[in-house]
Amino acid sequence: MATTNNATIGFEKQIWDAACVLWGHIPAAEYRKVIVGLIFLRYISSAFDAQYQKLLAEGDGFENDPDAYAMDSIFYVPEAARWQAIASAAHTPAIGTVIDGAMRAIETVNKSLKGVLPKNYASPDLDQRVLGDVVDLFTNMDMGSADAGKDLLGRTYEYCIAQFAAYEGVKGGEFYTPASVVRTIVEVLKPFDNCRVYDPCCGSGGMFVQSKKFVEAHSGKRGDIAVYGQESNADTWKMAKMNMAIRGIDANFGPHHADTFFNDLHPTLKADFIMANPPFNLSGWGQDKLKEDVRWKYGIPPASNANYAWIQHMIHHLAPNGKIGLVLANGALSTQSGGEGEIRRRIIKDDLVEAIVAMPTQLFYSVTIPVTLWFITRGKKNKGKTVFIDARNMGIWWTASTATSPTPTSPASPTPSPPSRRIGWRTKRASAPWRPCRTSPRRTTSSRPGAMWASRSSRTTASPSSRRWRA
Repeated sequence: MATTNNATIGFEKQIWDAACVLWGHIPAAEYRKVIVGLIFLRYISSAFDAQYQKLLAEGDGFENDPDAYAMDSIFYVPEAARWQAIASAAHTPAIGTVIDGAMRAIETVNKSLKGVLPKNYASPDLDQRVLGDVVDLFTNMDMGSADAGKDLLGRTYEYCIAQFAAYEGVKGGEFYTPASVVRTIVEVLKPFDNCRVYDPCCGSGGMFVQSKKFVEAHSGKRGDIAVYGQESNADTWKMAKMNMAIRGIDANFGPHHADTFFNDLHPTLKADFIMANPPFNLSGWGQDKLKEDVRWKYGIPPASNANYAWIQHMIHHLAPNGKIGLVLANGALSTQSGGEGEIRRRIIKDDLVEAIVAMPTQLFYSVTIPVTLWFITRGKKNKGKTVFIDARNMGIWWTASTATSPTPTSPASPTPSPPSRRIGWRTKRASAPWRPCRTSPRRTTSSRPGAMWASRSSRTTASPSSRRWRA
């Protein structure tokens, strides 16, 4: 059971302080490029410096050999791109040019990063004096204290998006899956070594980071899994590439960002494990141009909602005996709109749905929409059965204490606490488990708290208000 919140620790607080310095000096939509790029540069410089000192102490003369770093999944950083050079130029008019040059130098030496790193620091829209102040903040951070196994970039991105959204009074429109949700999916699916893991809407790549941790924790190596992903947002795709680079994960995200429905970058892939948190209830996804697509085996998804397009896309890419774990809004369980009920019935008839887990509310920083986890399996062991788990009351509330970072509008005022979030899971009986309907005599209550088995012939639809599964 988790007793601390992975999502809010001192490191993100320091990053937020840096973001606040930029407030008013750069458009909000651009800030994350600046901040995330500096995180990446500071992080790899710190890792390089540690390896450099180690090699120097060994005295074999390999401290300037790029291969001596690559063998330990550490990026070689050219001298002009090392943080010492950047820090020394912090309060010069050329600081933006120095950082842009550092990014280009790193891309030149490390081909996997070509075209990925941001190079907008010399922009006339970015106050160079303020940028120098942010560099000072990064110089004073202890990057070595950040746990390399945590989704550094993604957590920071999510935290800052939530804070900016709170100040601007808008909803965070980009989603990164919280670590507690990712851990739940990964630990249920249990990805093994020598497997293919796929996320068709990978965001910053948190699913892959957690999969790597799971394999390593079970005596495997991070190279034992083959990682495939796709992301439609150019900035997020670059963030994912940087995130994988930090972890030493060799991921195939395609040569560029692309829309998963219109340009499937992995058309022949059959994955052993598919994990995803697709955009909730996405409308206008292009159904009118994809009606004849081979992926819609169970029916054409409605133009107004892509939930069942995502589900069928994943099933299409699933290997024999493969498993899927995905996050969907609760509405996907009961909707009948645009033929979704019939698509759901056909998927159930094919005996693919292994489990549905109702999750606690307020898991995400920027939205409170209730969600469920779907687990879909080819070749289920429990034929004709689906387990439903009510985990809505099985989390631990964690409320952030009031922070003291300066706000964009009033440097002296305290920063409001971020929204309360659920973290971790504990085994206790749910206070209001969903009840089997009387019209489903073949269902029997499982010995597992908050769970029940359901026959394949039953319609797995739910009414959140009544907390009943209808037959």
